[in-house]
Amino acid sequence: MSDWSPGKPVLLIEEDSSGVIIASFQVNRVVDEEIVRKLSDELAAIAQTGRKVVLNFSRVEYLSSSVLGKLITFQKRLRSNGGELRLCGIRPQIYEIFEITRLNTLFDIYPTEEEALEMF
Repeated sequence: MSDWSPGKPVLLIEEDSSGVIIASFQVNRVVDEEIVRKLSDELAAIAQTGRKVVLNFSRVEYLSSSVLGKLITFQKRLRSNGGELRLCGIRPQIYEIFEITRLNTLFDIYPTEEEALEMF
């Protein structure tokens, strides 16, 4: 059962003192088509900012493969606008998907939010 309902954001957006956007998933299952669509919209809005972004996966237990494509698109759009992306808090079972698809070589992934922030 998802902990999300229509109208709720998928990501909690915060900003640290240096202006880095910290986007944390507010759902533990990113598999439902409606959640993935909402996530895509939220990522597109963040990409427009062209800022440094940390995407925190610490709550995510399940992730559909379609999300991986959304992340690739997000990173490309963010970079084209001058931004940078760091991922963090990815659970081992989800990190395995990144390894199998070799996306762990495409994304900068850190164990914790603090470590991701330090790498900017």
